[in-house]
Amino acid sequence: MTTDAADLTGRIEHTVLGPETTPDDVIGVLDAAIEYGLRACIPPCYLELADGYAPTVPLSTVVGFPHGQHTTATKVEEAEDAWEAGADELDMVINVGRLRADEDGTVTNEIEEVVAAVPVPVKVIVETPLLSDAEKRRAAECALAADADYLKTATGFSDGGATVPDVELLAEYLPVKASGGIGSWAEMEAMLDAGAERIGASSGDTIAREFLDQHETAERSDVSGWE
Repeated sequence: MTTDAADLTGRIEHTVLGPETTPDDVIGVLDAAIEYGLRACIPPCYLELADGYAPTVPLSTVVGFPHGQHTTATKVEEAEDAWEAGADELDMVINVGRLRADEDGTVTNEIEEVVAAVPVPVKVIVETPLLSDAEKRRAAECALAADADYLKTATGFSDGGATVPDVELLAEYLPVKASGGIGSWAEMEAMLDAGAERIGASSGDTIAREFLDQHETAERSDVSGWE
């Protein structure tokens, strides 16, 4: 695992997606992203605000959120609209019900249509807390077949979140964004060690501060050791 500070903090997507999110909440996330070198994941309705306020912050937003039960046409339109509004990456929720019904072809085709609609990376949220290991593998296979860029563990809107075993499983297929319940640098480090490439967290600023404090302490210790 890398210990380069800028690379590490650049893997964190500082997130605000709750139903009561205000413009000021988004500005606060962006200010923290600027301060610590983070990415940001925000609601689609605030993309234009965010892109104008913090053009250097890489922006993710969500599609079919939080339950994935939008029609495919709606998800495609959401994706196109988000990209045009300034999104650099999209996090799309699969239709878990269709996966449960063994409609893997439908799930794959929907992801494929969203991926084809935009020239930016698409992360597929498989909502691991709701799935068996066999279903997680089928969801990952759908995303892989549809040429998605990442797998993401969870929306954070169902019970549970990212776990080390789930990250290890999904990382067998595609790069992973671990999301849901990660609130400390120790928890993030465990996810990275399990194979995650990105972290989504509403505590992204806290995680970054904890990591940077530890990193600076280690650097001071190294310097003292050479004196």
